[in-house]
Amino acid sequence: MKAILFSLLAFVALTALFSGLLLISNPTGDLMHLPISLLTPTPFKNFLVPGIVLALAVGGINITAVIYSLLRHPNRYHWAIAGGFTLLGFIIAQMILIHAANWLHFLYIGIALLIILLAYQLEGKWAV
Repeated sequence: MKAILFSLLAFVALTALFSGLLLISNPTGDLMHLPISLLTPTPFKNFLVPGIVLALAVGGINITAVIYSLLRHPNRYHWAIAGGFTLLGFIIAQMILIHAANWLHFLYIGIALLIILLAYQLEGKWAV
């Protein structure tokens, strides 16, 4: 379970950091083939702010969870749970704001829930 949790955290951290940096470097969304029209129902004019939130909040918290896991820090599962909830919140907010959903949203919701449940179990809350 620890290896699965670590792999999921690392996957989320890397994809969030990479995607966030791509959105920051080119806020038009062209590098990720995202039409700017996706942002029509949102308060954003381009992908800069969503990219910053994705890289710093989602990527940053999950990379912290990865580092704490490598160090076997006592709070590693707390950071993993925080990373899972941050990812879950980001995806749900994104779906609400853009009034759409695709398979990637559901994949990342599943990953977020799995991270939360695994970390909670490993922390000893459901230990059997």
